[in-house]
Amino acid sequence: MQIHPSDNVEVRADGQKYALCRIAEGENVIKYGFPIGAARREICVGELVSPENLRSNLAGLGDWIYEKSETAPFAVKNGTFRGYLRKNGDVGIRNELWIVPTVGCINDVVKRLAQQSGAKALLHPYGCSQLGGDLLTTQKTLCGLIRHPNAGGVLVLGLGCENNRMEDMQVMLADTDPERVRFLNLQDCKDEMEEGMRILDELKSLMLTDVRTEQPLSKLRVAVKCGGSDGYSGITANPLVGRAMECFSAYGSTVLMTEIPEVFGAEQILLSRAKDQETFDRVSAMIRAFRQYFINHGEGIADNPSPGNIAGGISTLEEKSLGCVQKAGKVPLCGALDFGEVPTGGGLYLVNGPGNDMVAVTNLAASGAHLILFTTGRGTPLSAPVPTLKISTNSALAQKKPHWIDFNAGKLLDGGDWQSMTEKLFSLCCAVAEGRLSLSEERNDYEIAIFKDGVTL
Repeated sequence: MQIHPSDNVEVRADGQKYALCRIAEGENVIKYGFPIGAARREICVGELVSPENLRSNLAGLGDWIYEKSETAPFAVKNGTFRGYLRKNGDVGIRNELWIVPTVGCINDVVKRLAQQSGAKALLHPYGCSQLGGDLLTTQKTLCGLIRHPNAGGVLVLGLGCENNRMEDMQVMLADTDPERVRFLNLQDCKDEMEEGMRILDELKSLMLTDVRTEQPLSKLRVAVKCGGSDGYSGITANPLVGRAMECFSAYGSTVLMTEIPEVFGAEQILLSRAKDQETFDRVSAMIRAFRQYFINHGEGIADNPSPGNIAGGISTLEEKSLGCVQKAGKVPLCGALDFGEVPTGGGLYLVNGPGNDMVAVTNLAASGAHLILFTTGRGTPLSAPVPTLKISTNSALAQKKPHWIDFNAGKLLDGGDWQSMTEKLFSLCCAVAEGRLSLSEERNDYEIAIFKDGVTL
């Protein structure tokens, strides 16, 4: 299929690209109506286009101008879902008990307490031997998770000698409900299991009073993510998710997107939806900072896609990014969020962080995402501590891994109707918001990983 009239490649049934015409050496290869790189040599009609004959055009920090484009309707409808209203006015779609360690040294204790109490253990290896920016990133990320409204109660567990001091975390979390967020250093008590279980039992008793009530859909924060992408990601699952996000935008909901390196090469499309110059400037600065991060480490900014992406039909980062940004549809771009920051209104927000799947889903959850729509062409069982819906780009994956895939966007290749599929996906998201379990929740699968970029003592 030829995706856009100006494309000089077509995508065939294997998900790979093939030249529609002769492409001269140095000439741009066009897909989705945009350049995805330049030919390393002459490419003949019908020839496979791959990294062997295609190179990226990406270099430097980038330079974009604010040219506002058409956006989807925002906050024009009223709608509700049944969620848990929190004391601060936020709303959760789950009412779970979480244990969050300040330091990785105590993960085994956290696991034992979680097993005995039925709590969710958010394990990680950091919090000790960290300095400066890395320590602050760990603190911001953990604080974002601790504040998450899907947790009806949280036990913050520390050791007592780590760099990530409990007293510093308590200052950062001064705005939380002291009844629902509790703190314990293991070195301060005689029997950590007994004391930990006492606190967890108190939290569970408080949570028994929590009930679902009607809440406006504008309170819902939906995140989008892609991983294990293939040649169909930008043709089926990602644009379908984008349409669903436009549906949520019409109710005033918030859409969160991260994977900043997978915006490289498609920045102008995203930035053209900025609501104003200030938003354009802030998001541009975040993207440039991530490009600079690559340069500081001596890496090329185009050192992507992964081997799995290439095998699936993606040859350059521009190609990957042009598919990636479609997950946000045409939702108005309203801001940029650093680690652990939560949006203040509806619309689309770009969350700081890499494309790495584990770090990305963690950052989305730490910025308050109630649920995550995760598109994949190759397949992955990875899920965040919040409901994570896996959406396949092709039917073969959905048939092979039915225990992983919540929704098959591959039906679009078999003649599925876009409007009907969009409505079904939107309805599934609303059902999950009201308590329907994702497949990963049924398996009790979840992970967190925290971004790191500095010295470890």
